[in-house]
Amino acid sequence: MSQRIRTAVRVEGIVQGVGFRPFVYSLATGLGLGGLVGNDPDGVFAEVEGPPAAVEAFLRSLARDAPPLARIERITTTAMPPDGTASFSIAPSEAGRQRRTLVSADTATCADCLAELADPADRRFGYPFINCTNCGPRFTIVRGVPYDRPLTTMASFAMCDRCAAEYHDPADRRFHAQPTCCPACGPALALLGPAGAARPGPPLEAAADLLRQGQVLAVKGLGGYHLAVDASSEEAAGALRARKHREDKPFAVMVADVAAARRLCEVDEAAAALLASSRRPIVLLPRRPGADGVAAAVAPGNRQLGLMLPYTPLHHLLLAGVARPMVLTSGNVSDEPIVYRDDEAAQRLGGIADAFLTHDRPIHIRTDDSVVRAFRGREAVLRRSRGYVPEPLGVAVRFPRPVLACGAELKSTFCLARESHAFVSHHIGDLENAETLRSFTEGIEHFRRLFDITPEVVAHDLHPEYLSTKYAADLAGVELVGVQHHHAHIASCLADNRASGPVIGVAFDGTGYGTDGTIWGGEFLIADLAGFERAGHFEPVPMPGGAAAIRQPWRMAAVYLDAAYPEGTYPEGLEVARRNQRLWPSVLAMARRQVNSPLTSSAGRLFDAVAALLGVRDAINYEGQAAVELEQLADAAERGAYAAAITPQQPFLVAGRDLVRAAAEDLAAGAAAPTVAARFHHGVAGLIADGCLLLRERHGLGTVALSGGVFQNLLLLHATVSRLEAHGFAVLVHSRVPCHDGGISLGQAVVVAAAG
Repeated sequence: MSQRIRTAVRVEGIVQGVGFRPFVYSLATGLGLGGLVGNDPDGVFAEVEGPPAAVEAFLRSLARDAPPLARIERITTTAMPPDGTASFSIAPSEAGRQRRTLVSADTATCADCLAELADPADRRFGYPFINCTNCGPRFTIVRGVPYDRPLTTMASFAMCDRCAAEYHDPADRRFHAQPTCCPACGPALALLGPAGAARPGPPLEAAADLLRQGQVLAVKGLGGYHLAVDASSEEAAGALRARKHREDKPFAVMVADVAAARRLCEVDEAAAALLASSRRPIVLLPRRPGADGVAAAVAPGNRQLGLMLPYTPLHHLLLAGVARPMVLTSGNVSDEPIVYRDDEAAQRLGGIADAFLTHDRPIHIRTDDSVVRAFRGREAVLRRSRGYVPEPLGVAVRFPRPVLACGAELKSTFCLARESHAFVSHHIGDLENAETLRSFTEGIEHFRRLFDITPEVVAHDLHPEYLSTKYAADLAGVELVGVQHHHAHIASCLADNRASGPVIGVAFDGTGYGTDGTIWGGEFLIADLAGFERAGHFEPVPMPGGAAAIRQPWRMAAVYLDAAYPEGTYPEGLEVARRNQRLWPSVLAMARRQVNSPLTSSAGRLFDAVAALLGVRDAINYEGQAAVELEQLADAAERGAYAAAITPQQPFLVAGRDLVRAAAEDLAAGAAAPTVAARFHHGVAGLIADGCLLLRERHGLGTVALSGGVFQNLLLLHATVSRLEAHGFAVLVHSRVPCHDGGISLGQAVVVAAAG
């Protein structure tokens, strides 16, 4: 008898729910090996027995040929005595110990399933819930691990004989695919009116007819309800805006394929890869000049469109029925999280949608669409959610104790971390109402159960009024650690790049609670993961009326002009003062007396001031709107730049008022607003470079990390990175987590880890 060996194999990573056990089964049986494979709380375990050469071939192929959705982190092997096993089997899943296995994100419908969907001879032809081990719902249907059907929202759908045969056939693509189903045994569509009554006709065809007629349709997707309209209809897009109370913020548009995307936008190779990836995010793209097919009301005054391709069978079928681009935006009223429960959908969306295209498979956790863009050929995530979450992020530190980081207030996420894994949550939204807070707390509990993490340390923002800070303060039996907002931003950028510092950190955003009790937001830091020094910042100015100055950017224009012209004589013809002449004197008086006028060094408020000065916007309808529209206004061909003085003390002070004075004088001299906007952007990029040069002289650091919501501005980001690189700096920017407050939780977590 030839020599036989037996080897125990442990595979860790995202290896459950992605076809790993059937892959192992097919690999082992193909090599003539005996043994077993199964799921347990750590991942996948296997034992293989046979000739040494066959076992070695098995181990080589295990990592090299893994299923497309698998993410292998570690493979370990242990020699065992052979017991003569000749057959190979799949063992029952194990439970009971601490769970360390990872869960796959929801994944777009694969090519094989799409072929079946379109094949009239296939029994799943036109079935909107088709899936296999290589695609379909994962995170949004998982209630616990191990990832088996009883612990998903598919538990109530008993497989028919034909589906069960596929599920148990090792040669089938649906072998142990937990959401396996068909029209005979799986979820079913329904088209309902706002009052819940069924609408006549086949649901898909009737829904497509409603969209073509200009009506608003609520569509139940993977992670919640969307609101859909015909993207080519000005009337339909306008009606959706009015009903959703979303006055200006752009809507996302779903198109059939990359070719359709290219008819609307400039799509390079990097963007095309993002659009067509299995994650299927919304991709922000520059609009093609003169391209039609999308109503102006979809993205008013915006040079970009957010496009995505269909990622569920239902989307493919509905889009084919409509036969034109379709607005697909989160199903919610403005400022509330996406609706995902059927009863809530009827209640909250009943006044918006004319009909509901829904189904009976429950969504366990709400998950919005992700938003990304390409920056210098690299993916930059702006909203990390469906398709990405809950995959962990690798960072440069280990977590000696389990950590919960509660994030910030706007664009909220949380992060649970243990050992080498940082699990940043899906996008939750702005923690400014009870519904979003409920989503935040439910999400934390779900992640704690899913990954079996009981935090010992809880990190939070220093702002005492943030709901995330108050949530942390109410937790018992944990150590609380406050992390300064802008340090968390720079730490997030370091973690995103798997770096630990020290670096020159440039953190530009709208609001962050400073260690001196003022509102920071235009910060130059010397930072590593463990700590920071405030090395420079914009000269503070008052925010007259506090939060009112955020909602009404003209107030910031008033105080910046007051600082730029202390003698009180502005250039003639500044329209911002004329438009707001009734309140202008009282607002300035409030600021000068420091009544309800907290000091801020915020770069975001400086952008607001210039936007109002140029007549872009005196009041905003969504966070950051004035700055977004100022970027859209800027002349892309202009290369001029305003200068801002830097007072070389410690920390140094940047005179933001110099930029405002230069802009006001250019405007009064007849310069076009797009020219002034561009010169302002280049001026900000220039002062960043000047500040970093000063700090390199003082500290000898050659790496700069850029973070904060202001760096969502592509014009500024390109100009800043180019200038810094021209001066010989290495520049770190965000890729895997957002540069805005959605990345704060990761930064908080790694700061705690670095502190021990």
